[in-house]
Amino acid sequence: MPRKILIVDDEPLIVKGLKYSLEQDGYETDSAQDGEEALAKFSSEQFDLILLDVMLPKVDGIEVCQRIREKSNIPIIMLTAKGEDMDKILGLEYGADDYMTKPFNILEVKARVKTILRRTSMVQKETAQRVLAVRDMQINLNNRSVKIAGKEVNLTAKEFDLLQLFVANRGKVFSRENLLEAIWKYDYLGDLRTVDVHIRRLREKIEKNPAQPEFIHTKWGVGYYFTDKD
Repeated sequence: MPRKILIVDDEPLIVKGLKYSLEQDGYETDSAQDGEEALAKFSSEQFDLILLDVMLPKVDGIEVCQRIREKSNIPIIMLTAKGEDMDKILGLEYGADDYMTKPFNILEVKARVKTILRRTSMVQKETAQRVLAVRDMQINLNNRSVKIAGKEVNLTAKEFDLLQLFVANRGKVFSRENLLEAIWKYDYLGDLRTVDVHIRRLREKIEKNPAQPEFIHTKWGVGYYFTDKD
């Protein structure tokens, strides 16, 4: 699926040139002539990158950038006819990913677009790989959060560590000694009950019926294991 780029500039010749060149490279493009139109299109459509002029009617590019950043991490390249350092600082401070001064070389614009989109794709891929999914449960390893059916589940640090260990080793049975070593690093050496307490609390938070768990099971006389099989 081709990447879609929003070009925001009130100079028709610049917009026409950018649209032609980018579409020749296989991108889809759309355009807006002022800040209000840009924000409206951003809210109603999906884009992969925005080329955003600083000097815009109605709402200037700096404010557009700032308002978009409140809702999205979409890559933004600022365009301006000015060359003052202050404009660059302001643009980057409010969340721009790159900055180009007019008149610019269209080949350089395309090169920067390609570089930023490639970097964004890599970040998105890495982020996606850092989210574990088990049925309707999502375990985000980046921010150490858990959601079940879209609802946030508040786990303690040790509870999250336990869940992450179990999910990464589905089906493997861990003795309480194994869990003490892996999670507590023997901070509670000899006190096996702390494992049982944390398992019980974790079940209460992630299981529909903790008395009949679907995920964290007990192998009597051996330890605990995780499965997502019915």
